[in-house]
Amino acid sequence: MMQDKQQFKSYFQIRRGLPNVTRKLVGTDPIVVAFIGGSITEGYGASEPDETSWRALTGSYLKGKYLQGTVCCINAGVGGTTSTFGAHRMTEHVLANGEIDLLFVEFSVNDGEDREESIRGMEGIVRQCRRLSPQADICFVYTAAAKNLSVDIPFNIAVHEEVASHYEVPSINMAAGIRQLIEEGEVQWEALAPDLVHPNDAGYAQYAVYVKAFLEEVLSDRVTDTISPLTMPAPLTIGNYEFGVMLDVGQVEQQNGFELTNEKPESLINWRYDLEHLYSDNPSAEFSFIAAGRSTGLLLLCGPDTGIFEYSLDGVTFHAVNLFDEWCLGAYRPIIAVFQLQADVASTRVTIRNTSQKDERSTGNGLRVLKLLSRIPEAISGVSIGLGVKFGIERF
Repeated sequence: MMQDKQQFKSYFQIRRGLPNVTRKLVGTDPIVVAFIGGSITEGYGASEPDETSWRALTGSYLKGKYLQGTVCCINAGVGGTTSTFGAHRMTEHVLANGEIDLLFVEFSVNDGEDREESIRGMEGIVRQCRRLSPQADICFVYTAAAKNLSVDIPFNIAVHEEVASHYEVPSINMAAGIRQLIEEGEVQWEALAPDLVHPNDAGYAQYAVYVKAFLEEVLSDRVTDTISPLTMPAPLTIGNYEFGVMLDVGQVEQQNGFELTNEKPESLINWRYDLEHLYSDNPSAEFSFIAAGRSTGLLLLCGPDTGIFEYSLDGVTFHAVNLFDEWCLGAYRPIIAVFQLQADVASTRVTIRNTSQKDERSTGNGLRVLKLLSRIPEAISGVSIGLGVKFGIERF
């Protein structure tokens, strides 16, 4: 496909570049690279996700560039998820084994039309990474889908760029590169992504071309003395998820009618982590837990038998939540429910209760709770890495 290096530069915002990785490339210490995002980061649509996705190809390129050392790659992609969930997953899925050297962030397709929520998620990821792994470089990547190919400045990419600019995070606009190819008649989007979202091997290879070009540009100059010290600016929004975490369901209180199980539901998609969860189909089952800070919520497994549940904050008003959608008809998958933001208070008691109500398409009243979403108070945030669960590190 005919795109030259000069064109590639128009798809990058280099900003501070990757000074940490640039420095490490002259040594022999291991380099840890993490990829957090949705199904496009996970590699859905690739013939071999750990070999032919843009994530895997990027890892292979970095290994080839760092022959004197080891490159360890963390796949923290979870299909169908947003930056809000990504911020809550950082501790467990990215930082559980300690600090990293480079973080790629990909949520421009999955984030929705709520600008403030998108900023809360993306800013939460950046601030959490810089607080818990302060030497790590961060790079945003913007992938293609109909909404990112139809206009000059796609909404979600523009929102993510607000965060990237504020924190001097470099970015790679893969969608702009793909759009240019389409406009020049070099390719049809369907040939690179048959479902118009998830690339095939050819599509992932094209994504990897843009990432490689960016890396060659920013890593070509090994002199980093001119880079100014990194400082944490004031947040764009006070309600961001910098301190968002997932807590084990073992922390629930006053539990009645739920059972703790590791049973894997049939047709489970988008989840390869620990399956321990609370389950009940009893309409009167309930539990409570204490959440800190401005927001809280649940990570649930939703599928064909998912019903409607209710929640209350400090026992005031109960609100019904129906998460059943067309995707629930065929498979179980992780879905988050984030409850309304609260004022800065020390803690909130959250009560969850099942109901006899359900969507007309659902086959039951099942409620499966994988994790509690909460916020680690700033005073103890430095120990939050210890709350993580084990995950696999892929070595390319």
